[in-house]
Amino acid sequence: MSGELKERVRELRATGQSPKEIARALGVKPSIVAPLVREIAAETAGGATPELVGSWVSTGWSTGLSVAPDRGWTDAAAGEPGTGGLVSVLVARRHGYNRVSICGYLADVYCLGVKVTHGPEIMDERGMRQFRDFFFSDYSGYQEAPIELARQIVYGSEEYASGLGFSSFEDFEQVKGHLGDLEGPSAITFGRDGRPFYVPSPQDDQNKVHRQLRRAVGDDFDYVEIDVEDDA
Repeated sequence: MSGELKERVRELRATGQSPKEIARALGVKPSIVAPLVREIAAETAGGATPELVGSWVSTGWSTGLSVAPDRGWTDAAAGEPGTGGLVSVLVARRHGYNRVSICGYLADVYCLGVKVTHGPEIMDERGMRQFRDFFFSDYSGYQEAPIELARQIVYGSEEYASGLGFSSFEDFEQVKGHLGDLEGPSAITFGRDGRPFYVPSPQDDQNKVHRQLRRAVGDDFDYVEIDVEDDA
């Protein structure tokens, strides 16, 4: 039965479901599903990375960041009002004939690192284009990006957040393989103008984040005060 359960987990994971969703679908505890998901990820980690179909980032991604000019990375909305801080990255890889597997990442590049992930989700290329438009609909636009830029934004923001004492988003380990391995030193300096800048989300414990920032950098950070209850 354990072998059959693992295969069912493998099938559902391939459709993009999270470990918690898989547990609900199979009627078992998440603690049973989680190690199976890790086993499946480990089994596929050593294989060749599937062919890249495309990678995209939200415009305005570089606002407030320092980026090495020799990389030649452009930003169609650099410095425009309302851009910067939260960057979305989408990566699509080949998944058999006429199908693609997509993963999305929302990164707080000023403070907290990866906050949300999406996928992997399997679809055809037409569905991918429709999903891509939806995925970036909260931004003024998106642009095609070299995969190394996508990696540096996601991995770099995670490393920056870790250096401030913040832990990774719980599902990040399961989906980071879609990006591939980071190569070479970072070409991006994170934080707004080199300093942590915290903008709360409704789900955040603001006092906890402030305490951790003070432990990490003293008063050398900036923040926005948001009344979450009124905002909701």
